[in-house]
Amino acid sequence: MFGLGMPELIIILVILLLIFGAAKLPEIGKAIGKTISEFKKGMREATEEKEEKKEEAKPKG
Repeated sequence: MFGLGMPELIIILVILLLIFGAAKLPEIGKAIGKTISEFKKGMREATEEKEEKKEEAKPKG
């Protein structure tokens, strides 16, 4: 995962805990999850739209 090992992830988590506090971390995680989900949805829709245009451009027959 991005070349990060377990020790690096633990250090990042500790820093996040110090900056945001334990109460904010679930909210931040939820927001990041929604963002990733919306990004994937947008990419899927763009790919489908591209495929539809490709199908429309094919000559019939």
